[in-house]
Amino acid sequence: MARGTYDAHAIEGKWQARWAEEGPFRALSPGEPGFDPARPRYYVLIEFPYPSGEGLHVGHPRSYTALDVVARKRRMEGHNVLYPIGWDAFGLPTENYAIKIGVHPREVTEKNIVNFRRQLKRLGFSFDWSREVDTTDPAYYKWTQWIFLKLFEKGLAYKSEMPVNWCTACKVGLANEEVVGGVCERCGGEVVRRVRSQWMLKITEYAERLLADLDGLDFLERIKTQQRNWIGRSEGADVDFALAEAAADKARAAGETDTLTVFTTRPDTLYGATYMVLAPEHPLVPVITTDAQRAEVDRYVAEAAGKSDLTRTDLAKEKSGVDTGAFAMNPVNGASIPIWIADYVLISYGTGAIMAVPAHDTRDFEFAKTFGLPITCVVKPTPEAVKAEHPDDATDAAEMVGEVEAGARCFSGDGVAVNSDKYNTLSTADFKKALVRDFEGIRAAVNYKLRDWLFSRQRYWGEPIPVVECPECGWVPLPESELPLVLPEVERFQTTDTGESPLALVADWIETTCPTCGGPARRETDTMPQWAGSSWYFLRYADPKNDRALASREALEYWIPVDWYNGGMEHTTLHLLYSRFWHKFLFDIGVVPTDEPYTKRTSHGLVLGENGEKMSKSRGNVVNPDEMVDRFGADAFRLYELFMGAFELAIPWSTQGLNGMHRFLCRVWELAGKVAPGAKAENDLDRLIHKTVKKVGGDIEAMKFNTALAALMILANRLGRCAAIRPEDFERFVLLLAPFAPHMSEELWERLGHTDLVARAEWPAYDEALLVEEEVTLAVQVNGKVRSRVTVPADADEAAVREAALADEKVAKYVTGREVKKVVVVPGRLVNIVVK
Repeated sequence: MARGTYDAHAIEGKWQARWAEEGPFRALSPGEPGFDPARPRYYVLIEFPYPSGEGLHVGHPRSYTALDVVARKRRMEGHNVLYPIGWDAFGLPTENYAIKIGVHPREVTEKNIVNFRRQLKRLGFSFDWSREVDTTDPAYYKWTQWIFLKLFEKGLAYKSEMPVNWCTACKVGLANEEVVGGVCERCGGEVVRRVRSQWMLKITEYAERLLADLDGLDFLERIKTQQRNWIGRSEGADVDFALAEAAADKARAAGETDTLTVFTTRPDTLYGATYMVLAPEHPLVPVITTDAQRAEVDRYVAEAAGKSDLTRTDLAKEKSGVDTGAFAMNPVNGASIPIWIADYVLISYGTGAIMAVPAHDTRDFEFAKTFGLPITCVVKPTPEAVKAEHPDDATDAAEMVGEVEAGARCFSGDGVAVNSDKYNTLSTADFKKALVRDFEGIRAAVNYKLRDWLFSRQRYWGEPIPVVECPECGWVPLPESELPLVLPEVERFQTTDTGESPLALVADWIETTCPTCGGPARRETDTMPQWAGSSWYFLRYADPKNDRALASREALEYWIPVDWYNGGMEHTTLHLLYSRFWHKFLFDIGVVPTDEPYTKRTSHGLVLGENGEKMSKSRGNVVNPDEMVDRFGADAFRLYELFMGAFELAIPWSTQGLNGMHRFLCRVWELAGKVAPGAKAENDLDRLIHKTVKKVGGDIEAMKFNTALAALMILANRLGRCAAIRPEDFERFVLLLAPFAPHMSEELWERLGHTDLVARAEWPAYDEALLVEEEVTLAVQVNGKVRSRVTVPADADEAAVREAALADEKVAKYVTGREVKKVVVVPGRLVNIVVK
């Protein structure tokens, strides 16, 4: 059938042109010509890329290729598939680059998008390009601004003066989530704390729903765990501590409260609270500090302002703090306890104040030891509790109690109350209930680690915030008729020396009139974070040309929720949480038809450099996909992206491995030359084909793409032993190959005599009755140690057994990134892989 040498570039160019001409990947919404209501719909989504100046590296297409396989399979199964693409194009990297080279960020963005689009089309992804979106397009960010106005209208957007993380290099405020390892996530610059007036979104209003609704979602468990940990729900009590007389008088004179309220998960330890700790930024600190302690407190407060939250809360750091000289009253026993300040307490978490129980909290214990503060044991550990908290410790309960009572050790588990007045002998659980019942100033409460979303940024390249400040009316939203509020032209893009957005320098844009009273007003000059446009982009894909709404209700009811969403694990805390919040809000105001945006969420591992390190320009280990496609072709590149290892694991790149995929496609091309009408049927081949259909289909659904490809290799090897191949047998092989290597599959499908695209062909079925065959299970050793077992057909040849063993997920952990010296197959018994 096939003639000549496999020419990947000629074949790929031919079929990319035909796809562009015929539009087989266009999703049809209700009301569009050709829409078939009888076809089930399926929405496949990737995290849309940030179009950087460097273009794609070989790590980006891993997710795109995997979901492209899913999308292509779904179409072959008869679904109306939406697989869209767009650009998350606002943000600091582009702005910083534009400043560096002296051009407008828009020019940089447009140039980068052109390059990214070219690269993605070259890889043959079945995106519906007619629905392409760009977050920097005013027609798009009009609706980002509209959502903000709705949040403002419902009281979920507000401006507040508060300490924020400040990147000293980017000169911009950062959300806690954008500070990684104590430095700016984007540039690695030093992060300090500054007090600024910032726009905030009340994501905390949705904390309980964001947490509870995870249970019904088909998310990877580790994704759910990350979401739960970030939300951080804690049950406990709010406890009121009255300030002692001198401090109380000062507080009242200054117009402040004379009571400190703390949240604790352990109200049962109140009798052991021997001091309190306030955040350095707490408003009572300058009020209650005594004259004798003033200088030392002021010095400490200034030092704390220069530290990020992550640095301050690092459990490993040396404990520091200062006594304010003021006292509060323990509400359960009336004891006067000192009030300290320490930077490990954050004003942004809880009430910015804690009660300290050093006998039963590790951090309090270390602090008390450092500063010689009292330690009082109020929980007697039971033998079971001691074993649970110290499973590797031989200490018995009596010895533990003695050490805790002596202030030599901390015990944070549950037990029985001691030194707690009439409550002695109560269990921890019963004591908590009794305190809430008996004391007016102790109330059952739920707290969350989640903080409100810091939303404003002091930069140019972002969505303008559509509000004005009026001296008479306060903050006033723009009328919807004035959206989009377009970014003005500016002469410089740098943040001002005072830390304001460059928009603050555009006087004729800032000065405006109040939409409410008509008086003079000033526009907000901060812009939105990059997270804004990416929090709802999946909705716009449903109806991207709509100029009357973010999408029509009909389109949203048809396409939402997303059926399968894949992205990086690094976005499962930030983007996923933010987009779920916005979606729930839009559901509440009747814009979207579902409470959750995504039915299923999966994640992929990073593609590392060949040296095993994360790819980066600074490390010099970035691999350009253009170079790889030039050498081996897009189909070989796609195959290697999926065959290189288990999809969820980080895998080092190997150009040698990509070459192996090219050789496999060359073998497939040669097989086509053996296709002959009238060739003899072979029973074992028919059985293997049916088994492969089931294996490949199931592995795609389980995201085991490497083992799906291994099964195709086994089938190809078997076809290679045929003197001649029946056309119907080779057709089924091509259909299975099509989602993975679509260009070659289209060419082979055409040469088999078909006039329509293989992309429109029907996914093959299998007969369960033909799957029953004799199999053998072989132990797989790596350097002599059994690491897994694989089941293969009893008549599988040595090459097939070797490929099955190397493709096994458990084996991959011990082989990936290492040189395979040899593979020894002992028929019917084992496979031993020798690696260096």
